[in-house]
Amino acid sequence: MLSVNANANGMTMKNFLYAICTAVVWGLVIACSSDQMADVNPNGQTGVGGSMARFAIVGNALYCVLPDKLQVYDISTPTEPVAKSSVKLSVGLETIFPYKDNLFIGANDGMYIFDNQQPATPLLLSRFTHVQSCDPVVVQGNFAYVTLRGGVSCRRFMSMSSLDVVDISDLKSPRLIHSQPMESPYGLGVDGTKLFVCEGNNGLKIFDISKPEQPVLRETIKDVKSFDVIPLNKTLLVTGDGGFFQYSYQKEGKLELLSKISIEP
Repeated sequence: MLSVNANANGMTMKNFLYAICTAVVWGLVIACSSDQMADVNPNGQTGVGGSMARFAIVGNALYCVLPDKLQVYDISTPTEPVAKSSVKLSVGLETIFPYKDNLFIGANDGMYIFDNQQPATPLLLSRFTHVQSCDPVVVQGNFAYVTLRGGVSCRRFMSMSSLDVVDISDLKSPRLIHSQPMESPYGLGVDGTKLFVCEGNNGLKIFDISKPEQPVLRETIKDVKSFDVIPLNKTLLVTGDGGFFQYSYQKEGKLELLSKISIEP
């Protein structure tokens, strides 16, 4: 999981909120590479999260994805969070992606879409179901991009992996409009006409989504084992095997490696 601070001033609150989420969700067993969020901004989302993030902050609301429900906390006073509401869902919830006035929850059995105009009480609008899978999701415009990874515990009986495109122009009736085979997809990120998909040991793939409904593979970076990614101000932040990578994608063509921070296993 990967997330990025908007500025360094959010570090104290970030650590505090992270401790809350991990204690509630996993009993303090989530890996130390988990999500990090930024200072509260009453006008909207306050951090830039990776597609595999398990919690997010929007305004004064903190959302934690638990194994079987979405838990909402009021963090108007960051040091004294208050549990406000929870929405019971199916077992196997995995990821959360805030976009505009909505929350998109990735789960083993599909994608849940919430209306988030009232942050303390998100309203479930619909569920897009598919074959049981591991499925982070990102959203841009009227389209959601979902990766389904086969051959793992959350998809025991299927070996196929894919990148799916879902039309969400009608949030109450999402529909699959495109699917294409992948090798071993994990996290993904989207920015403008670029879609970045992490493929674990198979590298990082960059798709052209000039036609949002039909991604076209343009480049594969084989020398990085990638697991999650955040496009941020024309800089691509990537977590991979052995480190944290920064790439520039301001220019057309191949990505330019800016830096690498090695992380010991």
